[in-house]
Amino acid sequence: MTKLYRVILPAGDLGRSVDYFSRLLDTPGERVSDGRHYFDCGGVILACVVPESAEGAHPNSDHVYFAVNDLEATRSRAEEAAAEGWGAIAEGEMGEIAERPWGERSFYAHDPFGNPVCFVDERTLFTGGRFVP
Repeated sequence: MTKLYRVILPAGDLGRSVDYFSRLLDTPGERVSDGRHYFDCGGVILACVVPESAEGAHPNSDHVYFAVNDLEATRSRAEEAAAEGWGAIAEGEMGEIAERPWGERSFYAHDPFGNPVCFVDERTLFTGGRFVP
């Protein structure tokens, strides 16, 4: 069996990235080296990593999705982080909590380095099988 175990988010400043995700994920995570901090997200590690070279400092091109048990509280923390300059609610991507056509309730945001992220109410996760547009 193949298992996804780590997702890397490039961070230009590890401290800012850790502050942002610690707040949104409501956990301090774990520093594993000078340029790497891990958050255990239900068995998959979110790795905030400072790239070794300037060429590696580009944000990911697509969203990383998080299932959360309290979407409204997570959205509140994201608003606070955005107001303090630690990230952004993705207004162009329906930054408000919305129900998607496939049934998920979620909101989109960006971390301080432009990595797109999405937070989904865990009670509404769509993992395939029934949605047909």
